[in-house]
Amino acid sequence: MQDLESLKYPIGEYNPPKTITESLLKEWIEQLATLPQEIVEITTGLSDADLEIPYRPDGWTVRQVVHHLADSHINAYTRVHLTLTEENPTVRPYHEERWAELADGKTEDIQLSIDILKAIHKRLVSLLKTLAINDFDRTYFHPSAGKEFTLGYLVGNYAWHGKHHLAHIRLTLNVNYS
Repeated sequence: MQDLESLKYPIGEYNPPKTITESLLKEWIEQLATLPQEIVEITTGLSDADLEIPYRPDGWTVRQVVHHLADSHINAYTRVHLTLTEENPTVRPYHEERWAELADGKTEDIQLSIDILKAIHKRLVSLLKTLAINDFDRTYFHPSAGKEFTLGYLVGNYAWHGKHHLAHIRLTLNVNYS
């Protein structure tokens, strides 16, 4: 059995590059574009029993991970819009672990969250592709972290976030991932 840290972070923790290039942004935007279909592919045909398997001891189930992705990426979508329309807005943190314990996150059909991910990502990717490179330098303030982040950082973080949770699902289902 793997150690707890590798189960928590199967692709490692997000480690943003010192310089965010246009090439990196394009790569991250493409990863955001493909995430919903990757979720569809990895979850198609899963039974309710499969969806109830936690990705680690005391961790979320596959079902909760899928719902968490929708919850989290709704927040990302909102944060992008706030960052583009306000000067250094303060974003609102939320208790993701509490959201995951709500009835809809624990029991609802994952197709609801997949549909949300498809719509959110289509809008998000469409918007991100229209931005000038300097738009990714716009900042927002995250009160939980106590510091400012750039929009470029956010894009990279959420691209990583999708891959991070895909890895959780793949690991849980014993699917080889890279």
